[in-house]
Amino acid sequence: MTLSNQAGDPKVLWKTRLLRRLIPVAGLFRRAMTIGVRLAVRDEAGRILLVRHTYLQGWYLPGGGVDAGEAIPEAAERELLEEAGLRATAPLELFALYHNPRGSRRDHVALYRVIAWEPTSAALTANREIAEARFFEAAALPDDVTPSTRRRLRELAGEEAPARLW
Repeated sequence: MTLSNQAGDPKVLWKTRLLRRLIPVAGLFRRAMTIGVRLAVRDEAGRILLVRHTYLQGWYLPGGGVDAGEAIPEAAERELLEEAGLRATAPLELFALYHNPRGSRRDHVALYRVIAWEPTSAALTANREIAEARFFEAAALPDDVTPSTRRRLRELAGEEAPARLW
């Protein structure tokens, strides 16, 4: 049977229809790429902002996931507002992009510097997600700052080159 003759073959039509239905279903089992954002925010004294979540141990740079249909910088500005009650007043500066294999093989994190910001009425206020948000001196960080956060702070200070992995 030639290729042109196969087009009308009931077996070929059945297989084609089956494949058309199975391919989208197979995509449900493949994890999509995920993107997160983290923010480096300093106050006028040069202290760094860290947050402690209600659902995780340790202190982190503020941040979170990028929602479907959301631009990465918009997600960063949203997370800054949600986690710290701060509003960026200047464009954010992309510092580095990282692969985060601990999240998944397809997880990435964008780290932004917040150049200028202003507090809102909810600035540094605890909420259902954030137990505490505070500025710290680089030499007086809490003991339970996560290792990845410590590495990012050294990179931001120019003490180390940005790594490829989070």
